[in-house]
Amino acid sequence: MTADTPLGGRLEDDDYPAYTMGRAAEMLGTTPGFLRAIGEARLITPLRSEGGHRRYSRYQLRVAARARELVDKGTPIEAACRIVILEDQLEEAQRINAAYRRAANDTSDSSSSSSS
Repeated sequence: MTADTPLGGRLEDDDYPAYTMGRAAEMLGTTPGFLRAIGEARLITPLRSEGGHRRYSRYQLRVAARARELVDKGTPIEAACRIVILEDQLEEAQRINAAYRRAANDTSDSSSSSSS
């Protein structure tokens, strides 16, 4: 196998579903039941292999790890999932707002330059 094969790129892809449920649970130090529960709460939606088995990406494992931190601190699983979803939405909104601010500053800077 050479470095330019498609698999090489997939291993670097945070969204590539590389981990089985058992491996994901092991990496998180949790049970497959926990992964099923956060799936039912719609925190993450694992992809399915051709055989129908759940497969998780590194990004999904990071999200699951955050939910597990909250659950370990006593937060009910449904509430933990909702918190993580809201945190993710807030982060995305802040990213979008920052991009709009940069675009607005670029526009005002270029109009100030052209009027001088």
